[in-house]
Amino acid sequence: MQENHKPCLTLALETSCDETSAAVVADGRVILSNVISSQVPVHQKYGGVVPEIASRKHIENVIPVVDQALRDAGVTFNDISAIGVTYGPGLVGALLVGVSVAKALSFATGIPLVGVNHLEGHIFANFLAHTKLEPPFMALVVSGGHTSLVHVKGYNEFELLGQTRDDAAGEAFDKVARVMKLPYPGGPYIDRLALTGNPEAIAFPRALPGKDSFEFSFSGLKSAVLNYLNSAAQKEEEINKADVAASFQAAIVDVLISKSLQAATNCGVKQIVLAGGVAANSSLKAKMESACQKAGFSLYFPDIILCTDNAAMIACRAYYQHLVGDYADLHLNAKPSLKLGNR
Repeated sequence: MQENHKPCLTLALETSCDETSAAVVADGRVILSNVISSQVPVHQKYGGVVPEIASRKHIENVIPVVDQALRDAGVTFNDISAIGVTYGPGLVGALLVGVSVAKALSFATGIPLVGVNHLEGHIFANFLAHTKLEPPFMALVVSGGHTSLVHVKGYNEFELLGQTRDDAAGEAFDKVARVMKLPYPGGPYIDRLALTGNPEAIAFPRALPGKDSFEFSFSGLKSAVLNYLNSAAQKEEEINKADVAASFQAAIVDVLISKSLQAATNCGVKQIVLAGGVAANSSLKAKMESACQKAGFSLYFPDIILCTDNAAMIACRAYYQHLVGDYADLHLNAKPSLKLGNR
């Protein structure tokens, strides 16, 4: 029977920020293609993503990227069972490019359309990296725009336990990096710089402590780092950039780890997964792994290419929606402020 199995192929598009991506995934778990056209060099000169430029680049790149994804997978639209697309959250202009193309493809081919929540996609990247992983588990989603703790009860059942009240972890990394005159995106540069610094050199604050508090706040930490740097500049004091980076990073990582373990304990789950761009941070992975081993939790995180925005994770999420008939119609619109678990 297994030899005659015809895989269910999902084509997906991802254009929520500054990566134009298309992918083909088989049975929700096997990546046949995952094409990503990054705009980082374009936005680097501005120190961050410029929404209007991002939208225009998506328009230029999206059709070639879809064509390449189909070619790389060695398939045509006749082989595709569902078309998934990110429709939120993200930059509205960028989202609209992907949504418009996905709707046009669905209309032209008759293939069912699936609207995917970008944050759920990040969580589902773990299913691509770990084919035996199944819910339930605790997911820590950490990216440039989001920091959330999510109890994933099933493939289509999520409970948002807490999220950031202000700056997300990745946003704090980028803002501090900019002030330290590090290139954009700042997270990887701070991560590398921190390797040579002392994480205990500067006592930066840890916000919203408490046993049952699963909300995050990084705005105060960001301000504390900026005040430290400005004060040193005014006094013409030398600063050790590596120590600043290590101490700042430690303040973020400590909070992320302690809240994740407490949330998993409260929900009675034994698996924790990392998701989102900051899941690529070496300190977060190493310290979380150590903490999970001590506490008896299993830790999962995606490969680096699946931590950043990509269409393979969107295809994986779309597949599980396809299985339960969770389709969108041609009135699907971009929802830039879409919440996790919402439709």
